[in-house]
Amino acid sequence: MSIDYQQYLSKTAMELKPSGIRKFFDLAASMEDVISLGVGEPDFTTPWNIRDQAIGALQDGYTSYTANAGLLELRQEISKYVKRRFDVEYNAENQVIVTVGASQSLDLAFRAILNPGDEVLIIEPAFVSYASLVSLAGGVPIRIATNSENGFKVTPEQIEAAITDRTKAVLICSPNNPTGTCLNKDELTELADVIKKHDLLVISDEIYAELTYDQAFTSMAAIPGMYERTILINGFSKGFAMTGWRLGFLAAPSELIGLMVKIYQYTTMCAPHMLQRGALEALRNSSEQVEYMRQHYWRRRNFTVQSLNRSGLDCHTPGGAFYVFPSIKRTGLSSEEFAQELLQKERVAVVPGNAFGASGEGYVRCSYATSIEQLQEAMNRIEQFMDSLQK
Repeated sequence: MSIDYQQYLSKTAMELKPSGIRKFFDLAASMEDVISLGVGEPDFTTPWNIRDQAIGALQDGYTSYTANAGLLELRQEISKYVKRRFDVEYNAENQVIVTVGASQSLDLAFRAILNPGDEVLIIEPAFVSYASLVSLAGGVPIRIATNSENGFKVTPEQIEAAITDRTKAVLICSPNNPTGTCLNKDELTELADVIKKHDLLVISDEIYAELTYDQAFTSMAAIPGMYERTILINGFSKGFAMTGWRLGFLAAPSELIGLMVKIYQYTTMCAPHMLQRGALEALRNSSEQVEYMRQHYWRRRNFTVQSLNRSGLDCHTPGGAFYVFPSIKRTGLSSEEFAQELLQKERVAVVPGNAFGASGEGYVRCSYATSIEQLQEAMNRIEQFMDSLQK
């Protein structure tokens, strides 16, 4: 007897689009001699002192559950870190949760605040999971397009125009994935004025906060009047080179955190104990390693931007993260055509810009989180590809 499984499946889940990032990463993995500039993952191994602490914790038997919100000791260290680095103060006992990656922090935040039909404003180009997570939580993602002429920065007027009586929150990612755009204090303040005027919340994805290059990072929660309205998302993946550890954290007013912990109790229970011990070491004794990696990314950014512009791809200089988002419009190819032909002809993998929203069409995302030797070879291949298009 055959079963029609379609009748059992979630319509919301079925309507989700596969990740455009993963598609090209999987294709590149099946080919030889490919230089991947596709996946946003540090090429650095997690610093040894962090790994050593996690190994020691495992050997010492730290294999039990922790509190749902995470080890109190780690939450206290997160509170100190956020205060020290971003001048925002949270109570470790009822305003911080340790999560299984920043992605889970986003999921908890959406589930906690959204009722069916509530709208979340998403500034695009944007990380691929945002809109899908909003939909899975029963909300409606409302996309706001930005452009390279404005450095991919959203304006207060754009936010104001997109607000309806169903708008619940605005999602801001700074530094941004995929564009690398970083909003300064004045720009955040202007956005905050609109958000306060309309009594909205902000979900502030600050996972790349440690990777800013030309200006000091400002947290949305540090903007006057925004502490009470901000759900701060951060973690260890990018700045500390701990992607596979899947450790993130969120901080917010206790009234919001309480509901998120309740959801967490029924979904994940807690982040792995021994990995939380490693995260303690990351926050306490790894600032020099983080700065070392940041300096390398800064040099790679400069090299990559210069190389792409020289090859004929217009590329603005990003303020943070480890991505560039060059325009490929002058080639006459679509983002997917460009990415496919570059991969097939020159064995360089990039991500089509339309994977990050419609406004990403005409661009591709290149990650410079790889060695300078690999970047040099990739830039040579891209220049060869651009030359071939002119013949």
